[in-house]
Amino acid sequence: MLERFRITKLAAGALLALTLAAAARAEPALPPEVASLLARAKLPADALAAVVLETRPDRAPLLAWRADAPVNPASTLKLVTTYAALDRLGPDFRWQTRVYSDGPVRDGTLLGDLYLQGGGDPKLVSERLWLLLRRVQGLGIGRIAGDIWLDRSAFALPETDPGAFDGEPLKPYNAAPDALLINYRSQLFGFTPDTEAGVARVTLEPPLAGVEWPASVPLETTRADDPQACGDWRGALRADFSDPLHPRFAGRYRAACGAREWPIAHPEPARLAERAVAGLWQSLGGQLDGQVREGRVPPQARLRLSFESPPLAEVVRETNKYSNNVMAQQIFLTLGQAGREGTPTGLPEARLALESWWQDKLGPTARLPELGNGSGLGRDVRLSACALARLLQQAWNSGLMPDLAASLPASGVDGTLRRSALEIGQAHLKTGSLRDVQALAGYVHGANGQRRVLVAIVNHPEARAAKPALEALVRWAAQQQP
Repeated sequence: MLERFRITKLAAGALLALTLAAAARAEPALPPEVASLLARAKLPADALAAVVLETRPDRAPLLAWRADAPVNPASTLKLVTTYAALDRLGPDFRWQTRVYSDGPVRDGTLLGDLYLQGGGDPKLVSERLWLLLRRVQGLGIGRIAGDIWLDRSAFALPETDPGAFDGEPLKPYNAAPDALLINYRSQLFGFTPDTEAGVARVTLEPPLAGVEWPASVPLETTRADDPQACGDWRGALRADFSDPLHPRFAGRYRAACGAREWPIAHPEPARLAERAVAGLWQSLGGQLDGQVREGRVPPQARLRLSFESPPLAEVVRETNKYSNNVMAQQIFLTLGQAGREGTPTGLPEARLALESWWQDKLGPTARLPELGNGSGLGRDVRLSACALARLLQQAWNSGLMPDLAASLPASGVDGTLRRSALEIGQAHLKTGSLRDVQALAGYVHGANGQRRVLVAIVNHPEARAAKPALEALVRWAAQQQP
């Protein structure tokens, strides 16, 4: 029975693919308003690839425009990575960060070394690292007579230039994955105005050992009722991050901005984990006689505790709602680990795992996507609107629909669609945006309760101008009668 169901599912997918291909060859006209808005933005119609489907797989497509063309999907590729993870790993999958020691504990002192072994947890942020170290102290360890070793061997990744993609090495979206990923490899500066003292108090999370930052910066007072009073507050700070150990702010903080946060990727990304572990251990009152170093857990070390991540479904929600690139890469690499526990995993293994899943879902003749690092952050990523729409249709009709759909930004409500011009709650859509890509993919909700799959991807040097046309396509999809 199960095999018959699988054959029937593949047959339905093949039929849909043939229908989409036929529709694409027929080149149906784009909805007039969409075509008009593309023309107004000086974008050719063939810059757009779009598919609109009913969620039921036995219906003809409502629209198939350049459906089979391989295009750069930008961050809508995260839908492939996250759906594959939910399907292969399960919504309740949890990463493990393991703690080992190689000596006895006497009178609150570990007479040996402590080891933190990363398992790829995307959510080992400052507060969770704090909790992990508190649990270490709960083992009766207040002082470590040896070293703390960081084992990052679960992922086999070459060192990369964080500025290689767009020359912005301090942007958090350029952070690279890490088996022991601490705080997304980023640091967070907080600014809180103290008008009585005439300064803004400055905080840094996580506290980084060896890093000294100004405790305050002068305030710039402006009229609170001036809508431009806050403006480019980051530029007004005149920040200098060239020295990773001594960040400086030569300007002023604008009082009208209220409390703000500024996340930046650590200027020395490979050193963030050791500085964060040392800094947090010290802030908890822990003593460390040695240093924080990198190295593998030795065979004689004893497992002391295993620290679980939040469930995959929760991680997927944050990944898709806020289009977090490094979280998507962590998930992608974890797919490559399945069945290879104890063996370092890199991008080749992750791509092979996802390609195998892809063919299982779409059939052995389906064109393989070009996946890059699994996040969509790349110029050489390729995927067709037809294939992505078929995956979304399958997801809707699976038991994973609630988890995947809930992870998508809701128009006018949250995530990357919080400021959308679409009607509130009209659609749940993953966004994608690069210098030459503008994309939407997900589910549109009709006025009479219909649900539609929509994929719309623009590849063009002026792709950002396509936003009104894509929003018009969403409205058109919502208005179509079944």
